[in-house]
Amino acid sequence: MKSPIATVKETFGDKAKLVAELEKLTKGDDLWVSRLNAKKGLAHVSNAKLLRLQKTFTAVKEKFGTRAKLIDAIAEIEKRAKDEGYKTRLGAYPVPRLWDMYQSASKRVAGAEKKAKLAAAKPKAEKKAAPKKKAAAKKA
Repeated sequence: MKSPIATVKETFGDKAKLVAELEKLTKGDDLWVSRLNAKKGLAHVSNAKLLRLQKTFTAVKEKFGTRAKLIDAIAEIEKRAKDEGYKTRLGAYPVPRLWDMYQSASKRVAGAEKKAKLAAAKPKAEKKAAPKKKAAAKKA
């Protein structure tokens, strides 16, 4: 497994290009909830975290386009599409946390559906009732 600096150099050339790529994705409020120190910026964030952010933001951008659509998708999966309070609370979360929530909810729903299909397809085995009363009567 390569170190984060090796991955950055191989993929982007240097850290400045990775930061520039991330800044393109974080412009505006479509995906980004700004929690950065204004003096330091993204240039002082570790390479590993920058790589994770870039991977997350590109995946969300390709699949949903904006945070609002991601929040709607999470609410839909959780069957809380009409719950505006829930959506408002999700609106305060950063994109990586929302992406993790979406992935977890998707896996949970897929697992439940798979279990339901298996339970429906499995024939119910008939249970044999053992005559317990006769055995107890013989001992007494």
